[in-house]
Amino acid sequence: MNRVGAYEAKTRLSELLDAVEAGERITITRHGRAVAVLIPAGERDARRTDLSIAALRDFRRGKRLGGGLRAAIEEGRR
Repeated sequence: MNRVGAYEAKTRLSELLDAVEAGERITITRHGRAVAVLIPAGERDARRTDLSIAALRDFRRGKRLGGGLRAAIEEGRR
């Protein structure tokens, strides 16, 4: 991943956006510390989806639907 200081990022924004559009990930730093990451827009959406699915899987791990729900479903079918 390419690292660029904040001042350099400001002066080369158009060039950095071209690189990101081509699929590159760029970390923007301030005083040597990472403060932001430029990534292609579609990659962000895919990552958010993957994180959401993983969170849902973790949430439901070990949980079971009780018999009360099954009874309500069956009652609704009558």
